[in-house]
Amino acid sequence: MGTDKDQETILRDVLDRWKAGVDAHEPEGVAALFTEDAIFQGLRPYSVGRPGIAAYYDSQPPGLTAAYRVLETRAPSDGLVLGYLAVDFSFADRPAVHVTLGVLLRRTGQGWLISHYQVSLPG
Repeated sequence: MGTDKDQETILRDVLDRWKAGVDAHEPEGVAALFTEDAIFQGLRPYSVGRPGIAAYYDSQPPGLTAAYRVLETRAPSDGLVLGYLAVDFSFADRPAVHVTLGVLLRRTGQGWLISHYQVSLPG
């Protein structure tokens, strides 16, 4: 599936929209970037599907923002892009949380969507 640059372009397109939705506290908009059956693991117990994802982001405090840096991309097969990122979640009233994020994007009839999302605390 294309070059590493193509994979990163696809990843950044989706993650830029994810970041904009997180920064604007738009949980339904963020959830729409995921497949209907997406596996989602934030820093709390996992969920499957958009309702759980929207609830997770709705529970985040106002002022939360995300800044990410792409570390690696892969295309395990046609129609899939795997991304590994460093993400800083900043808050208005407490120190930032630094995490690593693995995402699997899947090409669908609605474009590229996140099918799997897993956050890990480094160390």
